[in-house]
Amino acid sequence: MAVQPVAADRRSMVEDAYERLRAKILTNELAPGYSAFEEELALELGMSRTPVREALIRLEKEGLVEVVPRRGMRVRQVTARDVREINEVLACLEVQAAERLASRRVSPDEMAQLENAIAEMDKALEAEDMTGWSAADYRFHRLIIELCGNGHLAETAKLFLDKAHRWRLLTLPYRAKPVYSNVNHAAVVEAIRRGDAQTAGEIHGAHKRRWLREMNEIIERMDLPESNGDRPA
Repeated sequence: MAVQPVAADRRSMVEDAYERLRAKILTNELAPGYSAFEEELALELGMSRTPVREALIRLEKEGLVEVVPRRGMRVRQVTARDVREINEVLACLEVQAAERLASRRVSPDEMAQLENAIAEMDKALEAEDMTGWSAADYRFHRLIIELCGNGHLAETAKLFLDKAHRWRLLTLPYRAKPVYSNVNHAAVVEAIRRGDAQTAGEIHGAHKRRWLREMNEIIERMDLPESNGDRPA
């Protein structure tokens, strides 16, 4: 059965609203605690309220917003429990992804992408551009996930990576200069080049454990609430 043009257009509008609002939330352009009426969001996005409402329902299912009846929506606060659980799950998935990636034949183009992400991290760190470093670091982690060869693992891990990246952007003023991240990531890439899955997993696992320890120290300094009494964001 042919897809009706009107229905297809509506789905396209919902997807557009979802992607644009999600990007604003994950980059903290819409910061935790931000609230707005549907009408305001629709006006900003240049569309009607219906696709915005459907997009908000999707974002609520992902735990990024709270839909408030007759009040629009509120971006969910980040809590200490959220941060710990998201990063613990992501660490497990990323180590598995690194091992899988190193265990298969990696093309020259894929190696170049990984090496370019490392080079961009080094360049940003040398310039003390933490925002640029964070963007390059995100690209590196996303590449490890996307290139691992397991589509289901990648789909799940990217969801947690985006949420973790939102948190990492909030922590930039609290972090020490992440020299160790660049060194560890370069070592993982070298293990992938050699096809050494065990070493790739061990190095990436050690990196994630170190980050989890640093993360707990940052949580204390930021004085995040332990829980919001609701399901995790």
